[in-house]
Amino acid sequence: MRVARVLICEPHDDISALLELVVRRLGHEPVAFAGIEVDHIGIEAAVIEPGEAAALIVARKLRANDVPVLFTSIYPPDAEVLALEPAAYLVKPFPLYALERALQEALASSAHEHAAAAAL
Repeated sequence: MRVARVLICEPHDDISALLELVVRRLGHEPVAFAGIEVDHIGIEAAVIEPGEAAALIVARKLRANDVPVLFTSIYPPDAEVLALEPAAYLVKPFPLYALERALQEALASSAHEHAAAAAL
């Protein structure tokens, strides 16, 4: 299995730690969000709380580079967030298996798209 780098943009330390645990349990490397000047190179997916303005900026940058994003929030999605075409939008609290499934599907879909583009 290929190890993917997954950016975690969650302002609450306890939830961030839980998200990192899920990413590790799937065999991937969590990358902690450290500010809006994220180096998207090597990031293959992101789990983002869209309520944070800086995280939404990062989501836009990642989507511009075809990196799949998964949003997790206590609020339902709005038009601005849905316009980014997230791989998933999970409303907290959600079962961890929902995040696992969504992340696996996003990474598999992204890998398939990159392989198809490379074949052209």
